[in-house]
Amino acid sequence: MKLGFIIPDYSCEKRVALLPEHILDFKNEIYIEKGFGKFLGISDEEYEKKGCKILKRDEIFEKCEAVFSLKLIQKGDYEKIRRGQIIVGWTHPYASGKEFCENVGKQKDCIIIDLENTHPRIYRKEREVNNIYLERNFVWKNSYIAGYSSTIHGFMSFGLIPNSSIKVAVLSAGNVAQGAIAAVNKLGADVRLYYRSTMKEFKKNMGQYDVIINGIELQGTDEPIISNEDLKHLKSGCFIIDAAADTGRTIEASRHTTITDPIYPYENVFIYAVSNSPSIFYKTSSYEISKAFSKNVYKRDIKDFVDLL
Repeated sequence: MKLGFIIPDYSCEKRVALLPEHILDFKNEIYIEKGFGKFLGISDEEYEKKGCKILKRDEIFEKCEAVFSLKLIQKGDYEKIRRGQIIVGWTHPYASGKEFCENVGKQKDCIIIDLENTHPRIYRKEREVNNIYLERNFVWKNSYIAGYSSTIHGFMSFGLIPNSSIKVAVLSAGNVAQGAIAAVNKLGADVRLYYRSTMKEFKKNMGQYDVIINGIELQGTDEPIISNEDLKHLKSGCFIIDAAADTGRTIEASRHTTITDPIYPYENVFIYAVSNSPSIFYKTSSYEISKAFSKNVYKRDIKDFVDLL
């Protein structure tokens, strides 16, 4: 199958999801958008040496059965998507990609392969398949980097160098939270970890924290962990870092921000919710994404995923 890679049209996104060094024994024909590796200084010729064909962006959509975009395809490309085309990447159908999936994916009968780390799924109109070939946490290192980079960038953007007097709560013990804890420990803040099983205790104590870092991504119709009503009980000026970027869900008041404009005030708190924070450390993140995706996704014929529907 022809699998085409486009450069993500997303604010400050510099990650390169496929490196030439990881192209080996792929079952798909690989087509690369011209300039795909520019942020890492990778020339088109390096991809050509690995057997890839270089095309313009429009040609990728015209000639490839499947199109890979690391981040959600933006409105400028909607009209280029062909009926029945396979869209691969981080599409987040229940969160940031809900509008795309409803207004484009379903309308054009697209097959959407969402490579979300913990719950990878395939969607086509009303059908949903979650028993696919990808193992849970197959790209866990990028999630770890998300927690780490959100924390570092969040404190920098907030103008705060934390010390032992700054009390920090981290929600969840997953990959994102582990990265956040690693960053907080390096910075020297007083940190406490809350598991999902101890959320009642967190709610009881949440008013004492200067910073709250969220590593939880909800599923389905779960209720928010921090509702708008809960904000009244937080310390005035509390800084919330939504490292999981589960905007409008885990933290009801959170909405997507960007690397260049990462924080906004809401009621009595400040919120950070950059959905592509690993792009801050794009060299490290690109390597881990390319390695994991090549092993688990690109090497397998994309038709194998489609056949699961």
